[in-house]
Amino acid sequence: MAKSKIVYFCTQCGNETPKWQGRCPSCGQWNTLQEHIEKPNTLTKRVGVGQSRVPVRLNEVDTNEEIRFSTGIGELNRVLGGGAVAGSLVLVGGAPGIGKSTLLLQICKSLCDERKVLYVSGEESEKQLKMRALRIGVASDDLYILSETRLSEILETVDNLNPDILIVDSIQTLYNEASESTPGSVSQVKDCTISLMQLSKAQGITVFVVGHINKDGAIAGPKVLEHMVDCVLYFEGDSNSPYRLLRAAKNRFGSTNEIGVFEMIDTGLVEVPNPSQMLLQGRPHGASGTCVACVMEGTRPVLAEVQALVAKTSFNVPRRTADGFDFNRAALLLAVAEKRAMLKLSAFDAYINVIGGLYLDEPGADLPVALAVASSYRDKPIPDDLVAIGEIGLTGEIRSVSHMNQRLTEVYRQGFTKCIIPKFGSDKLEIPQGLTVFRVKNLLEAVEFVL
Repeated sequence: MAKSKIVYFCTQCGNETPKWQGRCPSCGQWNTLQEHIEKPNTLTKRVGVGQSRVPVRLNEVDTNEEIRFSTGIGELNRVLGGGAVAGSLVLVGGAPGIGKSTLLLQICKSLCDERKVLYVSGEESEKQLKMRALRIGVASDDLYILSETRLSEILETVDNLNPDILIVDSIQTLYNEASESTPGSVSQVKDCTISLMQLSKAQGITVFVVGHINKDGAIAGPKVLEHMVDCVLYFEGDSNSPYRLLRAAKNRFGSTNEIGVFEMIDTGLVEVPNPSQMLLQGRPHGASGTCVACVMEGTRPVLAEVQALVAKTSFNVPRRTADGFDFNRAALLLAVAEKRAMLKLSAFDAYINVIGGLYLDEPGADLPVALAVASSYRDKPIPDDLVAIGEIGLTGEIRSVSHMNQRLTEVYRQGFTKCIIPKFGSDKLEIPQGLTVFRVKNLLEAVEFVL
């Protein structure tokens, strides 16, 4: 008979070691190893185990049947890559109260029209689920709810009900009776996720799983949890703001660059089809230190406001702060601006902020960040109807970026009349009528032209 053994898992990278160490030998993080007692699995009801499967040739696999289906929420379909995939395992994570459970309960309203859905909650009773469903307007005869935390009971219910979609809220509340560890521990989360993965692959059931996050913002539990699932979706947003951003950190069936924008209201989450308008709300007019950027979030161009504040420092070393923008990239742009654009920033503190909770991580945001810094340094406002697009090199040159035609179309659609773009690589653009384009070759030329 197999004996139990003690191993240690790293909560950051999922590395397994036979003994405890203060530092993970794989990722180098300190104090991330947690004890896990591996015991022989006595759970007899394992989905998919014992069923013999025969390998088939790749060319013989039938792909005529559509395996994607719509969730009924356009923004969620966009993030998933065009809709949910049958037989996939999707993990949805986010801070408490951000809207994870609300989003998954809302998709039941549309999914129940053609499919049978089982919603399993380990945190709420059936009456509490009914109250929340009535509040957001969800009611269907094909929606089944179950308040249960035992894995064996959930698997048995799935076998008896045979649903098309299974929603589990949350994975940290489930436990396998064959294991003596507490719910939410490394071993319980890992074992329950493996069982749900076998369920989805063996029976073709689409499984949505809610996962809590730790204080560092990562999915709580072992890192292998994210490796086992097909998609990892993160719900982001400020608790003081009604807007929420949904992005994919991992997606085996689509892009990880798409984002979905929602607004939280009394009756649930509402899609925001025009995120540019939302991100530009309340933008000050005639103020220095602000510039509008146009970035690509997957296939969607999005306009965002970049703000910068440059103030004389009272420290020996000037402070540098970036929120919504990479700190190292911001430091690089400040150095280029001082060297190539003649801005004496070494004696000034510099603060950079992207409004709306959006994180700009593409090269096209370099030029608007640098222009916002220059505007605050010279205390001269950038025209309110101007948008800047371009990547900045170490020599101060402005380089071209991808999807320029889509960006210019979105700039004009949002009511802007002027746009600064790189001089090189922009000869064959389709510029909308009514939009004036200014081509610049370096940062100094762009600063002198705008300010």
